[in-house]
Amino acid sequence: MKPGIHPNYKITTVTCACGNQFESGSVKEKLRVEICSACHPFFTGKQKFIDAGGRVDKFKKKYNL
Repeated sequence: MKPGIHPNYKITTVTCACGNQFESGSVKEKLRVEICSACHPFFTGKQKFIDAGGRVDKFKKKYNL
């Protein structure tokens, strides 16, 4: 690596819109994110699987299943 052309890598405080804060590494001093693992539906287990517009029923009806 060439000296003097790379930014300094430092410990950064990441702040989520839900209020959660954690430390990570980045070239920026502070980061603000909209969603994190504390509020994302996939990680919290509050994710809902919804049949959008009866697609499964439409498929079964089309192929006589």
